[in-house]
Amino acid sequence: MGRAKQFDPKVAVERAMQVFWRKGYGGTTPQDLVDALGIGKGSLYNAFGSKHRLFEAALECYRDKETATLVAMLEEPGPVKERLRRALTRLAETDLADPDHRGCLAVNTAAEFGRSDESAVRLVRRMFDRTEDAFRAAIEEGQRAGEIRPDRDPRAIGSLLLNTVVGLRVLARVADGPERLSLVIDGVIDTL
Repeated sequence: MGRAKQFDPKVAVERAMQVFWRKGYGGTTPQDLVDALGIGKGSLYNAFGSKHRLFEAALECYRDKETATLVAMLEEPGPVKERLRRALTRLAETDLADPDHRGCLAVNTAAEFGRSDESAVRLVRRMFDRTEDAFRAAIEEGQRAGEIRPDRDPRAIGSLLLNTVVGLRVLARVADGPERLSLVIDGVIDTL
């Protein structure tokens, strides 16, 4: 009979996610992961197969958490434009409050890999698609409620809002404060 696992794989993936988020895929060594997870290299590879597979699991974990958080913010009560403003503002505030200025793991991954890693690109695209779909649904709700002009294309606005999120998350990595981010948020919401 084999030995029982001495660690919780979900906890290990979340810890690995923090390391990859802080250091990037290329900057993360197997030893960084072993240290963060508190397991031996053999256990790391037995459980996850490779550094890349652990990265994929970490990116999936990040995607699921971040998407759920955004959807929950967009489903809060109140006028749609205000929900959109609150969601964008919370994302910006969260990034600004991060002492490591990590930004968004999905955006960072897109910048690090470009199109060179098909599986990472596919995971990032799924997150971006889910984010865009959540924004599109909110826009359609705003149109039904008469808050947003009915002649506007909800898909186009969803894409604009996704692009806004990506830009905000990059800007937050180098921003000295919230002023520029607030201008972007106000400008985008005012166009709706």
